[in-house]
Amino acid sequence: MVKVLMVCLGNICRSPLAEGILKSKIDTNKIFIDSAGTGGWHIGELPDKRSIDVAKNHHIDLNSQRCRKFTISDFDNFDFIYVMDKSNYKDVISLARNEDDITKVHYILNEINSNEILEVPDPYYEGASGFEIVFQMLDDACEIIADKLNKNE
Repeated sequence: MVKVLMVCLGNICRSPLAEGILKSKIDTNKIFIDSAGTGGWHIGELPDKRSIDVAKNHHIDLNSQRCRKFTISDFDNFDFIYVMDKSNYKDVISLARNEDDITKVHYILNEINSNEILEVPDPYYEGASGFEIVFQMLDDACEIIADKLNKNE
């Protein structure tokens, strides 16, 4: 089974959305999707209500998700690790033990445009419109990821 991990800062806004979006596009019996944060402030909590709401508006339910912190063992447990921004990348890479760990880590928006490092903005301090913008960015990237995963299952 292929395993994919989505990572943002607190695991309450962007990575739960990415997890939910990608799950909606693949066969979860064949591909495992999870999310985590580089910080541990929200461990065990539901995603941010605004993430839950924007996902619900697109017929995706995030209510079964609980926030957790990224750990070194995630390198062993996942085939692909997608980060949302440069800070997340730096934090995840700082825990890498070897080149194999590093090669698993990718910027999620590089699935759309690999010519430059694009970041998913953190909508935490934004209103609902910021969450919708992030949803659309992640939906575009997850469509490409899902196509790749579905072809390789």
